[in-house]
Amino acid sequence: MKPSPVQIPRQPNKLFRQLEMLLVGLLAWSGVASSQTWLPVTTPQFPGGSIALQLTDGTIMVQQSNSSNWWRLTPDKFGHYNTGTWSPMPPMPAGYAPKGFASAVLPDGRAIIEGGEYNNGVKDWTKLGAIYDPFTNSWAPVSAPPGWTKIGDAPSVVLPDGTFMLGSCCSPLPKQAALLDAATMTWTVLTPSSGYKGKFDSNNEEGWTLTPGFNGGILTVDTHAGTIGNASTNSETYNPATGTWTSAGSTVVQLWDSRNLCGVSGATHEIGPAVLRPDGTIFATGANTCPSTAGHTAIYDTATGTWTAGFDFLGLNDAADASASILPDGNVLVETNQGWGNSPSTFYEYAFSGAGWVSIPQPMGLNPASTELGRMLVIPTGGVLFLHRTAAQAWIYTAAGTYKPAWQPTISTYPSNCFVGQTYTVTGTQFNGLSQGAAYGDDAQSATNYPLVQITNNGTLHKFFARTHNHSTMAVATGNAITSTQFDILPTTSGTEFGDSTLVVIANGIPSQPVGIIVER
Repeated sequence: MKPSPVQIPRQPNKLFRQLEMLLVGLLAWSGVASSQTWLPVTTPQFPGGSIALQLTDGTIMVQQSNSSNWWRLTPDKFGHYNTGTWSPMPPMPAGYAPKGFASAVLPDGRAIIEGGEYNNGVKDWTKLGAIYDPFTNSWAPVSAPPGWTKIGDAPSVVLPDGTFMLGSCCSPLPKQAALLDAATMTWTVLTPSSGYKGKFDSNNEEGWTLTPGFNGGILTVDTHAGTIGNASTNSETYNPATGTWTSAGSTVVQLWDSRNLCGVSGATHEIGPAVLRPDGTIFATGANTCPSTAGHTAIYDTATGTWTAGFDFLGLNDAADASASILPDGNVLVETNQGWGNSPSTFYEYAFSGAGWVSIPQPMGLNPASTELGRMLVIPTGGVLFLHRTAAQAWIYTAAGTYKPAWQPTISTYPSNCFVGQTYTVTGTQFNGLSQGAAYGDDAQSATNYPLVQITNNGTLHKFFARTHNHSTMAVATGNAITSTQFDILPTTSGTEFGDSTLVVIANGIPSQPVGIIVER
């Protein structure tokens, strides 16, 4: 006879319940802690990468530090980037080897690079620029906006309508901005005579963060609004429809580095990155205002237009000239150090739940260095690629948590049969994700708020990408509104396989539910 099963009392006593909850909590914590990982990427064939951009064919382009050389990282047959392959790309136009510059991937799939605090190792705030065309695998020079003698380490963003907006970092036009018509490669300089109401302070050292929706604009935290030595907590928003900057109120806590506040000379005006989160709030990080204190953080609610103070950094750390990235679960990965230019750096997550900082493992083999040299990029797997200018190595961070179903893109219409070399359209919702992805600030931008199309062959389970372009919008957090993108089925030399397959749309590492298609010759 089988023994009777043990019956658990329906109402356990208080001590039993406390022990049970403690055990569940410990098991949950241990599971989360053990699932956060850093994976080394196949060793690059170059000494250090300065910035990475996600191309719309699934490959990643990485600049070799302080040079005109770029390298391509191609995922393996199962879509893994850590075991992918590196290959050289054509160099930038002769004489252009920037460091600390503006960058973006445009809606047509091209990648644009503008300016540079340094060029060929010389600090000259260059006005040079270049654009990479993945269709021809070639670079072309880009002229500076008319009248600009410098661009330097400028902020930039692709606005919801797909227009590339560039800020001037330096004198004599530190508050000016310009818009690029990518079809004709012509600039429109925004001036008061054209209705543009300029910023309250200089663009220098600032970063631009997209706010949600098709009518979204830009949020920035001012870094030069106060006289050196005086506190300033002003922020501004830009409305693309009116061409107007207006105050977004006080950040409540000081975010930019004004060391004069505590009697230390040499205010750097540095600030940390700001990242839009799935709930429509922007998490902004700060620099140390005094060496003996931790940097501050603040959270901007785009729905109400109000700021609240966040948790200060741990261990006297801050995010002056640092990188950060949204994670699939809504947490923000942040690289920190104790004051601008100091080492070593330490990585943390800032919890989406509002619980504050989460300690995480550190990348194995990363030599102690300051945050100024690190860069992040959200990749299609949901991980974050981390590069360091002095490290002949790259890493991918995978978070413990995952996305909510409501954050996924959805597919509504798509082709059931796809032929190599042909162009198709897929429609659905949230194709641009809920955030721009990774952030740094004025020295680098690696936004990934555009759709990627990945196809998996049902027989081999191999994954390959189509090339997307002509996205209907570059707006983030567009809700239930229909969005679309065109995609090209690439030749077999790009990994394309024929037969029954599934297709997903990926935005900032979050995939849609798959739909069935047939890839044909």
